[in-house]
Amino acid sequence: MALSREPFVDRASDPPVRGFLDLPSQATDRALVLTHGAGSNANAPFLVALAGAIADAGIAVLRCDLPFRQLRSFGPPRPGDAARDRAGLIQAVQAMKKRFSGATHLGGQSYGGRQGSMVASDNRDLVAGLVLFSYPLHPPSDPTRLRTEHLPRVKVPTLFVHGTRDPFGSIDEIEAARKLIPAKTQLVVVEGVGHDLGFARKISEVARTLPETIAKNFLDFFTGIES
Repeated sequence: MALSREPFVDRASDPPVRGFLDLPSQATDRALVLTHGAGSNANAPFLVALAGAIADAGIAVLRCDLPFRQLRSFGPPRPGDAARDRAGLIQAVQAMKKRFSGATHLGGQSYGGRQGSMVASDNRDLVAGLVLFSYPLHPPSDPTRLRTEHLPRVKVPTLFVHGTRDPFGSIDEIEAARKLIPAKTQLVVVEGVGHDLGFARKISEVARTLPETIAKNFLDFFTGIES
């Protein structure tokens, strides 16, 4: 298990940063900022399990609440929240870069991943790479409304993790989307799960080993690029 799991708050930044920091048992210079989807928060079971697995692999992980969630404990983001949510992710990354001297990555599930990818598209040197879980490629009811216009501006390596039953994008659609990114990408396909990656109210059998699988893929993918 990770050496420690502690609250993290930086009220001096604007927007403020709030979440939980998972630290590995040995000193590290690498960090990952993780954030949640539209209906969740930093304590989402998937994020908690994943942060523990990646910390076990030797990387510090900050699970942060997006600014909209800091203001409202439930409900989805409002149309005007996105810009401030992106600003909050920038502040979270900067907070980790102050504490850790090595590569800092940014990851998010669904809405959080989309906002993270937009941050990377507009701030080329901010992060060393992206991890996008259940990227919401389009609304389930309208596959023509693709959320890909910024992907050609993403210049950092990007790891996708996506379920085969995700209504926000099929595997073929995600494969096509990741080709728009002019950097190295990889897709981890999770069989038989939907947008929640198996972390619904009842955790699926696939989900029980998924955090460790993602942690291994994370290390293999990014360490190979950075070495």
